[in-house]
Amino acid sequence: MVSSFCWGCLTRLRPTPPAVIPPMSVPRAASFHTSAVRLSVLKKKQNVIKSGFRESNSPKMKRKKNVERARPPPVGERKAIRKRLVLSNPNALEVEGMQDISAETMVDSRLRGSVLGLPVPMLTQLRAVEAFKPTQGWSIFRRPGTVVRRETLELGRLIDGISGDGADKGKSVKKIITGVRGSGKSVHLLQAMSMAFTKKWAVFTVPEPQDLVIAHTGYAPLSDETPNLYVQNVATAALLSRTLAANEELLKGLKVSQTHPPLKSAVKPGMTLADFVRLGIQDLATAWNVFQGLWSELTATAAAPGLESHFAPRPPMLVTVDGLAHWMKNSEYRTPEMKPIHAHDLVFVRHFLSLLKPGTEKATFPNGGLLLYATSASNNPSVYSFEAALKQVEARHAGVKPSAPEFPQPDPYSRADQRVLDAFDSPKPTVAKEEMLELQSLSGLTRDEARGFLEYFARSGLLQENINEEWVGEKWSLAGGGVIGELEKLGRRLRVGA
Repeated sequence: MVSSFCWGCLTRLRPTPPAVIPPMSVPRAASFHTSAVRLSVLKKKQNVIKSGFRESNSPKMKRKKNVERARPPPVGERKAIRKRLVLSNPNALEVEGMQDISAETMVDSRLRGSVLGLPVPMLTQLRAVEAFKPTQGWSIFRRPGTVVRRETLELGRLIDGISGDGADKGKSVKKIITGVRGSGKSVHLLQAMSMAFTKKWAVFTVPEPQDLVIAHTGYAPLSDETPNLYVQNVATAALLSRTLAANEELLKGLKVSQTHPPLKSAVKPGMTLADFVRLGIQDLATAWNVFQGLWSELTATAAAPGLESHFAPRPPMLVTVDGLAHWMKNSEYRTPEMKPIHAHDLVFVRHFLSLLKPGTEKATFPNGGLLLYATSASNNPSVYSFEAALKQVEARHAGVKPSAPEFPQPDPYSRADQRVLDAFDSPKPTVAKEEMLELQSLSGLTRDEARGFLEYFARSGLLQENINEEWVGEKWSLAGGGVIGELEKLGRRLRVGA
């Protein structure tokens, strides 16, 4: 059906005014809003870079100014600062009437609780064997000194008896020193060294056992016949250097009286032991053979055939190791197959651990001696096998047989290292004048010893307090029952009177 509208009718319709339909390009605000009408966004003109003749269109980068950086310290300077020792404080007061360690004072029970100074000529020897530790408070006093405690008097009488003509002459004593942190284990070893130097003993020390197992020194197989054992020539030469510097006067008075086939071409008749030790210091390849030769010379009781004219009686020996637990696990060294090397496979470590065993035909120290191995509480790896071995040592010394049910056994699920347990399996010695391995634990000072120690701080000018029984008892309790390291922290705080 056709619509009634025609084309003419449609053309006569009124056109819509333009104001009714606003242009879409102009945005308007809402009728209920008070803001002005937003303007249309104008297109940004594109910046056209007109390149000139031979000009680059790349953006220019600003050059950074060269910042002057400080030059790094020379090699070894940081380690030297870390291990720097200061043994004197000129600002501290001089303690009047202070006695030195000597053959008389080391056994005098009347000096218990007082502080004895270290003789000045002996400081060079103690420095050589690295007896001082940087963490110890030597730099706050006028001169270094140590307190005489009960264990110090026992140690002095033991060393005096081994050197004397009594029943203890030539005795071999072996002890492992334990204790809490700050109980004075390292200072106890220092006291033993000072007494040994007083009695003209030969002193061997291993001040840092950790340095031998952290792969910081060279190593090589001992020989083609024993490829599973490794020698550390640099560490052995360092031990010989320390021994020579500390015992030079003693070694100059002794001559070579034994045969040394590996060093036959270098050893001359009538050579002193000091010159013999220098062979290993100058030639690293012969360091281990020289050390073995020196050990055989100092433990000899008679001369080899044909060398009787060069023999003289050998002195007793003192051997100390500070930080024994580092030798009770795998080292950081590797075999050619990249397997870890156990610390007991290092001949340096094996020699000093073999001294814990009793001698078979003769004593460990035929001319007498003392072996002191100490643990560390501040730098001590957690080795379960070592802790179990120390408990067994204590039980054996108390008389408990390994077959007894109360004998401490390692936990079967702990995978204890049998090599560590065997190293401390020290039965009762069969040789005369050789004692059984003993475990000694250092505790805190008594109240009387703590009072004498704190009075030394007051006489040095570090304390301005009225030191009486009540005040000493308070500090003794705060120090965990007289732990000497904690007492030092309390005593070194400067107090100024009002």
